[in-house]
Amino acid sequence: MKIRDIAELVSGELIGDGDGDVEVERVAKLSTAANGELAFVDRADGDPASEASCVIVPMDLEIASQGNYIRVRNPKLAFTIAAKKLNSREPRYGESRPAIAGSADVRTVNIGNFVTVGEDSSIGEGCEIGDGVRIGRGVTVKENTLIYPNCVIYDGVEIGRGCVIHAGTVLGSDGFGYVRDENGEHLQFPQVGTLVIENNVEIGANCTIDRGSLGETRIGEGTKIDNLVHIAHNVEIGKRVLIAGQSGIAGSSTIGDDVVIAGQVGISDHVRIESGAVIGAKSVVFPNKVIKKGLWSGIPVQPMDEYKTQLAQVRGIGRLRESVKRIQKHLGLETSSTDDTER
Repeated sequence: MKIRDIAELVSGELIGDGDGDVEVERVAKLSTAANGELAFVDRADGDPASEASCVIVPMDLEIASQGNYIRVRNPKLAFTIAAKKLNSREPRYGESRPAIAGSADVRTVNIGNFVTVGEDSSIGEGCEIGDGVRIGRGVTVKENTLIYPNCVIYDGVEIGRGCVIHAGTVLGSDGFGYVRDENGEHLQFPQVGTLVIENNVEIGANCTIDRGSLGETRIGEGTKIDNLVHIAHNVEIGKRVLIAGQSGIAGSSTIGDDVVIAGQVGISDHVRIESGAVIGAKSVVFPNKVIKKGLWSGIPVQPMDEYKTQLAQVRGIGRLRESVKRIQKHLGLETSSTDDTER
């Protein structure tokens, strides 16, 4: 791809040597980039010196070295857009041996080995289905979605356009819902709902998203989910939500638009997290809690300012204890070795 085309793609200004016909084939880190590669500098005080064929730089960065540069308002975003174009994938599967049901409507030839597609399922044009993927009955996979190897898509799941499902993920499995009978046995509550994944969602490796029990579980458009995340039945997740690795969301919780959930966050059932909330790593949200817009952290989760105050108070307990001991000594008060302050 010519750098003049990259500049046009990212709405940037081509400066420097001005050779817009230079070809770029891939992206690279600034310090290791070589001929034929594109790099970027994110800060106005950064050093753009590189062996790269072209460097994307901030609007206010002074350029003293020779080379080709593209000035933009947001270098990291522009680099990401260019990388997506440069890294567009060629179909990787040639002759393969999928098992496709007679009533399935499959409109892509880019299917790996040992894939199974169930009755009445449909796969749109431009999709890529990796080796060993199991697609159940009545599944819909819309155009240009990429499913990496060894994923399992249960019956009735709907996946939107332009989604990416990484290896080993399971979509539409039964939720964890049981009713105790008169003998104390746990009987599974019906898990006959579905899972709907809207357009441009990315789901990391080895995630599990359960179907609804009677209704649906829904993942909103543009949401990005990291590896090793579990989302339970009847959860509703809004648009453009970010969920980092090893987080878990229990049943019937609702997540608004543009929420950020950091790593190892535990969200209990029937929680409502309003749009724009940010929850810090390792936090726990107790059942039926309502989380409003803002920064939250802790166990149990609380507004960030309150959490920081509480943390400072806890750290000061040792100093407080020593102060109490000095006061007791000054007043001549005897303390037992078995007193709580000595334990």
